[in-house]
Amino acid sequence: MMDIVFHGQTARQYVQVFGAALRSPARIRCVPDMLEADDDVQAYRHADVIVGNRLDAAMPRPLRTRLYQVCATGYDRVDFALLPPGATVCNCYGHEPAIAEYVMAAMLGRCVPLAEAHARLARGDWHYRAGQPSSLRGELGGATLGLLGYGRIAQVVARRARAFGMHILAANRSRVAVPDQADAWFDLGELDEFYARADFVVVSLPLLRATEGLVDAAAFACMRSHAVLINVGRGPVVDERALYDALAERRIGGAVIDTWYQYPARAGQALPPSNLPFERLDNVVMTSHMSAWTHGTIDRRARMMAANVDACAEGRAPQHQLPR
Repeated sequence: MMDIVFHGQTARQYVQVFGAALRSPARIRCVPDMLEADDDVQAYRHADVIVGNRLDAAMPRPLRTRLYQVCATGYDRVDFALLPPGATVCNCYGHEPAIAEYVMAAMLGRCVPLAEAHARLARGDWHYRAGQPSSLRGELGGATLGLLGYGRIAQVVARRARAFGMHILAANRSRVAVPDQADAWFDLGELDEFYARADFVVVSLPLLRATEGLVDAAAFACMRSHAVLINVGRGPVVDERALYDALAERRIGGAVIDTWYQYPARAGQALPPSNLPFERLDNVVMTSHMSAWTHGTIDRRARMMAANVDACAEGRAPQHQLPR
């Protein structure tokens, strides 16, 4: 029987569906983010499987872990060197539909100002009534969507955007099929035209040495004055100061930001997402890394993780193994 430890508040959310989907006999224990009690420390050290998203030198070192299952896609907070030799590390997906819906909502929100129209009409202001030239608005149909990164998230976004009649530009390290997957493909080293043609730029790249600060001041200088940046990848892929300046100086139309530059160290901690005052800008929508967090994501990821544990128990290769 395997000992499985779910580490932290985020991992705990998957336990119920995971337990129902798991076929292999196991003892499942949840431990808190801060491993202080001796029972929790010992359970963590001796777990056969750890489900979590953080492992660093300040934490107890796992001694016999066979599988470290990251309960998300990003694994930049997991130090693989701290795991026993031969341990397998996997991440998981299942978040793509949720993030795609977030992106579509962000773009629709720029074209269809429901909340503002409601607030105005509640005051007796008919500003958006049909027939008034000053209240004409745009449509997603015919607009150009630039997808910076063309992985799982971007591909699902592209399918939904196609249904709205949008033109798709894909910027990716590897070639993207044209016209089957996108209307045009750009290498990550040649992005000036990509930025210049897009009405919306969606960032879904992972944070790597090659991508950190990729969207910089030069990138914003190429963008259209009405362009909207949507970041659902990792905050630092977009240069923090360059983004703030482009918004504050209204060199782009706006931004919808879900991934940030600093995060609370513990649940309930109040912390701004940046050292720069983005909250003072009226052309940015700020959300708290929420785009993937849906019941559907929990269900899909939990089942995927349970399948990986079953594979490990049965001597089969689990899905989405990461290189160590």
